[in-house]
Amino acid sequence: MTDDLLPQSETPTRLDPVLEPYFAKHHREKCYPGLIFRQGKRQMVQINVPADDLPTLLQAKPSSDNDPDSGKNRPEVKGHAEEIKEYILKRATKGKPWILGTLTANVDPSKIELIELGRGICLVVIPRGVKLDITDGQHRKSAIQDLIIGEFGEVIGDNDFPITLVLEPDFNQCQSDFRDMAQTKQLDKSLLLSFGEFEGRVGITKRVLDEVVMFRGKTEKIKSSPPSKKKLIYTTNYIAKLVGAAFSGDSNSELKERDVDKASDALIHALNQFFSECSQSRHIVNTHVDDLSIDEIENFKNENLLGRSVGMEILGHLLYCIYDKNVHLFDPNKISTLAQLNWSREGHLWRDNVVLLDPNPKNPAKPYKITAGVNAIRIAVNRVKTHLGWM
Repeated sequence: MTDDLLPQSETPTRLDPVLEPYFAKHHREKCYPGLIFRQGKRQMVQINVPADDLPTLLQAKPSSDNDPDSGKNRPEVKGHAEEIKEYILKRATKGKPWILGTLTANVDPSKIELIELGRGICLVVIPRGVKLDITDGQHRKSAIQDLIIGEFGEVIGDNDFPITLVLEPDFNQCQSDFRDMAQTKQLDKSLLLSFGEFEGRVGITKRVLDEVVMFRGKTEKIKSSPPSKKKLIYTTNYIAKLVGAAFSGDSNSELKERDVDKASDALIHALNQFFSECSQSRHIVNTHVDDLSIDEIENFKNENLLGRSVGMEILGHLLYCIYDKNVHLFDPNKISTLAQLNWSREGHLWRDNVVLLDPNPKNPAKPYKITAGVNAIRIAVNRVKTHLGWM
């Protein structure tokens, strides 16, 4: 279409006068603007629904009593809806952005009315009493419903939620749809941390990864394990555990109330001092990653606890013992003491706790097993503290 054929008015023509008669006619029913599209040999419609409508419009049909055919989707996962609810509340009450993914539901097309207006634009008329069966999103719906009918209704009452509506009368096909939509790979922890909000443990971890020489360019930020062929030693999750332990004694602490800049500055300084003074990491620190060989990376990871997740966690717990939160400082003298320890796999401090010897190994060249169990780490940390007189 040429510019000459386009409407000359600077203000686009609104559709309100066109749509209003339809809304007036169906005011006793639920009526939503929609977009029609086709996918997988079926017709679907995208609609946006006010939060207040969801509790009465959507219904979940989870399977129960060990009978998959008793419902259209999986049994509810205990606690998952509550996690979503807490996420929304935590963000919304602080005035921060939040987001939930599109819900998917199905309905027999004979039970609703689709008024096509052209170009894929339509109105979806849903008579009273007709429910949309959830294909994907039952826990999101439960969380929204709890908030709407509870004391926090105003927190999300003015929000809208998108629904992809599959026009499908076949029960078996609805079950297949749920199965097909569930074929997603769980995100690795490192990627989740990398995309986390810049606060607390996530914010500190991101700064540490950028400014600690030992980690810079040697950390896998997406996948769950660091490939030596890419000269990677750590993952974001390894460092996050160190950060949590260093400031709280709990590797999984989110550290939400911590000042990111002050905490990061203290830990960055401490770790750069530690790795540069430790004889077992000094070569890795002082050599640019491009100049390190794959064999050097592999040997460091195999022979040194400082090249493993468990070593980072132990180091974090030991740093926690020497942190003065009042002045945001890790004791530099005690950092030097930690750097003098034997962090190799052969070190006596790790024997029979995180390093276990197998009397009958399958591979005689590797007669050991490294464990990162909570109790093993606790024993290792206490042995070091006793050895150094810190108990």
